[in-house]
Amino acid sequence: MNRIVVVVSEPRSLATTRGHFLLALRLAGYEVHALAPFDAMTVRWLTENGIRFHPLPMERAAVAPLGDTLLAFRLYRKIRKLKPRIVLACAIKPIVYGVPAALIARVPRRHALVTGLGYAFTDRHKSLRWRAVNAVARLLYAASLRAATTATFQNDDDRDDFRRLGLLGRTPANVVNGSGVDLERFQVAPLPHKPRFLMIARLLRDKGLAEYLAAARLVKAVRPEACFDLVGDTDPNPAGFPVSEVEAAVADGTIHYHGAVEDVRGVIADSRVYVLPSYREGTSRSVLEAMAMGRPVITTDAPGCRAPIVPGVNGLLVPVGATAPLAEAMIRLIDNPDEAESMARNSRRIAEQRYDIQKVTAHMMEIIEAGQRAAE
Repeated sequence: MNRIVVVVSEPRSLATTRGHFLLALRLAGYEVHALAPFDAMTVRWLTENGIRFHPLPMERAAVAPLGDTLLAFRLYRKIRKLKPRIVLACAIKPIVYGVPAALIARVPRRHALVTGLGYAFTDRHKSLRWRAVNAVARLLYAASLRAATTATFQNDDDRDDFRRLGLLGRTPANVVNGSGVDLERFQVAPLPHKPRFLMIARLLRDKGLAEYLAAARLVKAVRPEACFDLVGDTDPNPAGFPVSEVEAAVADGTIHYHGAVEDVRGVIADSRVYVLPSYREGTSRSVLEAMAMGRPVITTDAPGCRAPIVPGVNGLLVPVGATAPLAEAMIRLIDNPDEAESMARNSRRIAEQRYDIQKVTAHMMEIIEAGQRAAE
């Protein structure tokens, strides 16, 4: 039996973002092992579906020298013990430490799935801290991706940037349409008449939180009937957004803050327009979920954000970091309800055509199977 080890930094992604893919691997006859920080709900789901879980402590901080050294050692030890034919590392820390560990452990096929570039590639202020983190990230990516047999990206921009920066070497690169969206789970919901905007994101500056709050204030000054919702948990990332600023926006009536929400379908159904003014994404899962439920999307003309949007067809694109154009886009969809409803229908159509999780899973399986054939 072919054995595959999947390494992730966010344990719940194993059951949500990666769940369909892991089940497809099982159905194809693979013995699937998952390495991730412990999460009770995730372990239960994995066990119920015949996937073996191995706890792997992993610090979320961008740079944690001691913790990362221990992580690299633990990864090597676990991979060597499991003796898989394939290792799939998802996101920055699993890639930069897991892929070299797999090479040293003589794993034949080493796949890197770049799901987004994070703080190391998206800080717009170019602080000294960011420059240091960016330099380290480039070195680590270059070393790890040269050790990979395949690299897979979730948008063309990330792949092209890595090629331009010389981080890929000769490693073959693929692009998939994000992680896909479960069209059965995220079904179309009727558009409410009230102009209600929704943003779902961890509380990070590079998600465009400051721009969302500022644009909401501008819109409410001229369209007081508009409502703005924010869903998302805090984050220890260096680009973390101050909770005090969110609390101030709640106190002055600008937004409704819901914190972390386990099942976002309810808040999406309550919204009329989905907004994500992010500085950069892999491919935003929340955007795909909103599209699947038939919501027009306002997002930025940035890597990973613009890919699902056909401007004027299923949403609008605005410049990164620009508050006034964001507010203008919101007002446009308030003042033109027929356009918003047309965009809503087109969002679902595009989700079905390009982002169906079954299609994305099939593409990922093709990449894995092609690698297997090449190794034989």
